[in-house]
Amino acid sequence: MNKFDRDFAGEAKIEYGDADYIILQPGAYVLCAVTGERIALNNLRYWSAELQEAYIDGPTATKRWLQIHADTPGN
Repeated sequence: MNKFDRDFAGEAKIEYGDADYIILQPGAYVLCAVTGERIALNNLRYWSAELQEAYIDGPTATKRWLQIHADTPGN
């Protein structure tokens, strides 16, 4: 293992935007905010820019959205 491998071995720190994200600290994965499962960065497809959270899949992202917005008037 070289230094480059170590830089991309742990949890990444990400700033989530509406359509993309910025890697603030290199890593190999982020954690799902709902399940705690590791998500490899190359598999990261679902996140909330509003909450700055990542999700393992679409149903999990929807579940979290419903939790947050269930009490919002008009929803």
